[in-house]
Amino acid sequence: MSQAILDGIVAHARRDHPDEACGVVTGPIGADEPTRLIEMQNAARSMTFYEFDSMEYLKVWREMDDRDEEPVVIYHSHTATEAYPSRTDVSFAGWPEAHYLLVSTRDPETTEIRSYRIVDGVVTEEPVRIVDAKVDPMAVQSYMFGQSPTTVDYECRS
Repeated sequence: MSQAILDGIVAHARRDHPDEACGVVTGPIGADEPTRLIEMQNAARSMTFYEFDSMEYLKVWREMDDRDEEPVVIYHSHTATEAYPSRTDVSFAGWPEAHYLLVSTRDPETTEIRSYRIVDGVVTEEPVRIVDAKVDPMAVQSYMFGQSPTTVDYECRS
């Protein structure tokens, strides 16, 4: 994932705070490569719940189909809690191939970012690493990333 996409997700989450933000990052079908950020509206306009707007959802999924893309990352924010899927998040996780990225905006000074796979109600955390020798390692020091044995590399490209 490019640094620009990650920054876009965080900016969206901060901008929509105190409501939860939501969106997708698409990529070529079967490539598991996140390439295009699509910010979506939280139709619920809630501090504790997100819901894609049904008309926007239909438009975005048709566009992905036309572009031979699929959702690689489904993201949303938590405004008052840690970046961990709630029971509701788990029950609505409908894309087993997708990475579920959560951003916690509860602390205005630090952004907590964690990624998960959610398959059949089972949540498995995937550490997020920004990988690119050209990226200044100090550029992401305000982000907190989750840890577990599974690794997902979001590659930054300049």
